Amino acid sequence: MKTIEIRELSVDQISDELIKHKREQLNLRFQKSSGQLDNTSRVKEVRRTIAKLKTIQNEKNKLQEKK
Repeated sequence: MKTIEIRELSVDQISDELIKHKREQLNLRFQKSSGQLDNTSRVKEVRRTIAKLKTIQNEKNKLQEKK
């Protein structure tokens, strides 16, 4: 998910996406530990997407507090 796409989402949608990506991260960790993980680069992608989601969510929350 690109940063531009995330910025267009509402705070609730960002929270939903964050939950979805955290679940995916958990599943990828289980696959990695059991040796079933095929696409190892997906772990990095998901981790960075979670960071983007949290950053933009924090920015939007701070903007709402100022208003």
